[in-house]
Amino acid sequence: MNSRRSWIIFSVGVFAYLVAITQRSSLGVASVDASERFSSTASALSTLGVMQLAVYALLQVPVGVLIDRLGPRALVLGGLAFMAAGQAVVAVAPSLSLAVVGRILVGAGDAAVFTSVLRLNNTWFTGSRVPQLNQWLGNLGQLGQVVSAIPFAAVLHTAGWAPAFLSAAALAVLAIVLGIPVLSNGAGVSPGAQGAATLSEAIAQLEASFKRAGTRLGFWAHFVTQSSGVVFALFWGYPFMVFGLGMEPAFASGMLTLMVGTGLVIGPILGLLTVRHPMRRSNLVLGIVALMAVAWILVLAWPAPVPAPLVVVLVITLGIGGPASQIGFDFARTFNPRRRLGSANGIVNVGGFTASFVIMFLIGLVLDAFSGGAGEASYTLDAFRVAMLVQFPIIGFGVVMLVRERNRTRRLLAEEQGIQVGPLWVALSRAWGRRRRGGASSGQA
Repeated sequence: MNSRRSWIIFSVGVFAYLVAITQRSSLGVASVDASERFSSTASALSTLGVMQLAVYALLQVPVGVLIDRLGPRALVLGGLAFMAAGQAVVAVAPSLSLAVVGRILVGAGDAAVFTSVLRLNNTWFTGSRVPQLNQWLGNLGQLGQVVSAIPFAAVLHTAGWAPAFLSAAALAVLAIVLGIPVLSNGAGVSPGAQGAATLSEAIAQLEASFKRAGTRLGFWAHFVTQSSGVVFALFWGYPFMVFGLGMEPAFASGMLTLMVGTGLVIGPILGLLTVRHPMRRSNLVLGIVALMAVAWILVLAWPAPVPAPLVVVLVITLGIGGPASQIGFDFARTFNPRRRLGSANGIVNVGGFTASFVIMFLIGLVLDAFSGGAGEASYTLDAFRVAMLVQFPIIGFGVVMLVRERNRTRRLLAEEQGIQVGPLWVALSRAWGRRRRGGASSGQA
């Protein structure tokens, strides 16, 4: 493997994910226009984003089962088709309710792409290259936010709502055209590429994946690292900067682009760290979460006006959270065999998006309570300060669960390797070395 064909498949997979991120993040750039187009309150308007993310999260486990049963190729192409249809519906929707239907279709299609491409990476590549490529996948895909923030926004503000969303739909169609002749499940290439023979077998693999403590550890790692950045980039970051902080729209768009650039720089570094220090991955996650919390506290507590450099620091820390969430998938990879990575990755991916849509909806409720439903133009910095605080108890709960699952995973790993004496970190290090020497690529502990 690692052949020229592998790299072509990887490139098309990255483009498919970039397109998915473009569809996902297009609403964040258009949130102000959506408020005017549909004359909606914050809580009503947030249903566009909440329903999209809720559907995304709810479908992760079924999608994972289907990946293990049908293979990733069908899921990538089907997901792109759903997103194209959804954006077309949003483009012509005369009311908020129909636009919500369109975003539900976008969320359903988006749900199928990322974990499918992760499965392709694990099929067509092996060894320590996989976590690094997964980081590149996650971070190159985030360039879709740049597509939303610059060319999509330009079309939106010059040609109007319908042409902008129809253009986004056309981009998904282009990805389908590229994917049909290139993408392959890799049957015969990798022992783990063969799909489950029956749906019941795929469901059994889902159950086995969930029982792995390392899979659940990945869920909580994704929960705490991804959610704050997703809420900021997809929906509330732009209004927060423009209406709350009084920043220029161009500055706000630039900050969304900076988030992507941060991920491109930090992602490969985190990929190397997860390969070289596998026993310190959870510490890395907790450190990054603490960094994001400190940045939010500084911005929310700073007397008005909040200086632009401090906003830049916040955006950079949120940009680090994106690639950090990939560590959750690395937990899934190292604690499950390839044949059930679809379901394992699906379980992990539920984490961040569950936290995201809960936070997104609660922010809308708080803003409405402070503004009396008068719309985005009435939001004050004080209202945003209170609204953004809803992140802390939700992510704090995730941190508690992460630490609990980490302790359980460490204990089980030591017990399974038959090492009961000495400091736990010594035992784990020996266990990891034993697995490496044994050449286990599936990562069963």
